Amino acid sequence: MSATEIASAGKKSSHKAKTPDTQKRRKAKGVGERRGQYYFYLIPGLVAFITVIGGSFFYNVYISFTKWNGLGHPRWVGMQNYTKLMHDHTFWQSFVHAFYFIAAMSIIPTFLGVFLAALLFDYVAPRFGNKSAAFMRAGMYMPQIVPLTITGILWAWLLAPTTGVINNFLIKVGLDQFALNWLGEEKTAIFSLSIIMVWVQIGYTIVIFMSGMSRLDPSLQEAAQIDGASWFQRFRVITWAQLGPEIGVVLLTTTVAALKVFAPVYVMTGGGPGTATQVPAFFSYFHFFTTTKVGYGAAVATVLSVLLTILAVIILNIQNRQEQGANKR
Repeated sequence: MSATEIASAGKKSSHKAKTPDTQKRRKAKGVGERRGQYYFYLIPGLVAFITVIGGSFFYNVYISFTKWNGLGHPRWVGMQNYTKLMHDHTFWQSFVHAFYFIAAMSIIPTFLGVFLAALLFDYVAPRFGNKSAAFMRAGMYMPQIVPLTITGILWAWLLAPTTGVINNFLIKVGLDQFALNWLGEEKTAIFSLSIIMVWVQIGYTIVIFMSGMSRLDPSLQEAAQIDGASWFQRFRVITWAQLGPEIGVVLLTTTVAALKVFAPVYVMTGGGPGTATQVPAFFSYFHFFTTTKVGYGAAVATVLSVLLTILAVIILNIQNRQEQGANKR
């Protein structure tokens, strides 16, 4: 074989060796080009988001640095609203009450939701059929469909001190000492609202967790059952552990909803009696439309928005770390 033939063969073999890398680069380039075509369709939504959400937020931030009653021109006061906010007892009290709602709308429904969803999925459906489980799930989800204002009116009627169904029932069965002014006393108002919000939220968590259980590997449950594990042991070790992503999503969405809860407080108690059920969203609304301290109300709304953003980032980071750890295992 001549030197020319050897060189030609070497070039051919080199070309063949580079072919897979070239194909990968071309494939990646093609995928990138296809993705670039879809970015154009994001423009309308992005413009709407920047205009409606971003514009409103930054305007609210600007108003929070002013003194304004909603008429005329705002007067710049710098950090005065925020300084006053830090020394406002009612503002801090509203956040304490927000933690009651976090427990009522996030923590308790999450734990109860996983447990009840597992009962429906593992016990009710196999023994009584999927239709029975679906009917019970739909019934528990019903409070989520009803508007919160209607829910508030309904429960205000049920808990009315003299004409309410609950107090009349307690009196008829001889439990007069428990017939309280549930929404009109400082000691019972916040707990009454919390119980109502547990009832409202439980259906949402059940639906999410039952959906998550449908993706779990049934062979793990079957193997544990063959080994003699009880239902609760299987629930604790297998079901709970594998529902990590769903639990993270539920905790995030329900915690955000709890911190910005407004309608039930507005309809049933109006933040009272006194400030017993005051929450950040209602506190901001109160200063916007009742005291007409728009700048002060905007400061409350800004602080709440920042806290919600920080909380969402923290929960998402924790969830991502858990998913990465699970993937490594």
